[in-house]
Amino acid sequence: MLKKLVLSAAAASAIVLSAGTASAETIRVTLQLPETHPLGVNLNAWKSCVEGKTSDLEVQIFPSAQLYKDKQVPEAVGSGAIEMGTASLTRFAGTVPAVDAIYVPFLLDSEQKVRRATAPGSEVRNILDGAILKETNARILWWQAFGRTVYLSKDPIRVPADIKDKKVRTFGKLLGWTVEALGGAPTLMSGSKQFLAYQQGAVDAGITGLTGTKSRKLYEVMPNMTLTFDSDIEFVAVMNEDFYQGLSEDKRGIIDSCGQQVESELRNSVLQIEAEALEFLRDKMNVIELTDAERSKWRQATKSVVDRFIENGGETAAAVIKAAQ
Repeated sequence: MLKKLVLSAAAASAIVLSAGTASAETIRVTLQLPETHPLGVNLNAWKSCVEGKTSDLEVQIFPSAQLYKDKQVPEAVGSGAIEMGTASLTRFAGTVPAVDAIYVPFLLDSEQKVRRATAPGSEVRNILDGAILKETNARILWWQAFGRTVYLSKDPIRVPADIKDKKVRTFGKLLGWTVEALGGAPTLMSGSKQFLAYQQGAVDAGITGLTGTKSRKLYEVMPNMTLTFDSDIEFVAVMNEDFYQGLSEDKRGIIDSCGQQVESELRNSVLQIEAEALEFLRDKMNVIELTDAERSKWRQATKSVVDRFIENGGETAAAVIKAAQ
């Protein structure tokens, strides 16, 4: 893994040296999604904000997992192989298991709950942001609202029984526990590998985000989408702590203030972005909306996941769950 990180860092450096300016400090950022995705737009808004406030910082964005897969981002940023990156929050669960609290099914099942839990300065944020910095040497600059989870599938899925014995793509350990609670077989897979896996039939279904279904064109290889909306997906923009502390106080202030600005903009617009993506996808897929009775079956089938999460995550996990509740 370390060798791969070093080689990727060298490749990124070569690109930057050929394109960057000699005077500005360069911030290389690895992005998992296309720049056309709302998270790519969000990152570019931060880049514009930062470069608009100083000529001494240059931001170089490498989209669509060109340099690192999402599972590599925590180590790449923490080690300093690259200055900055964005990744799903669950990718930090290897060192901070408590981050998976936001993926506990039906814990954050309304916009109000999500906003309270993810607001800068909230108890949930204070616990998780601090733990990630301490354990990984990666500073969270801002959270990127990704939206809610949906299930993509070859055969229509309405109730938990429809998942029984199916191979289901997940992107985190806790989501794997959710699939197991539903009777399926979880398969951990990076977001960038989904299209090919669905196309080749490596899995029968997959958990992903509504907006990612559109930006990654997953509708071309999966005919059904079930709007379970059972958990909230959050990405985080992280920067190597040593690099961050090596910047001047003015530059850190610019980086932080621009992060706060774009975090608020994305959070305030994510539901509208999802609505527009759903409108687009309705013409491309069979969209399955659950009734209250069907959703109740999903809640009942997955209620054991929170106990398993607390048992495995210890005191910090229990504290995050309590704060989220």
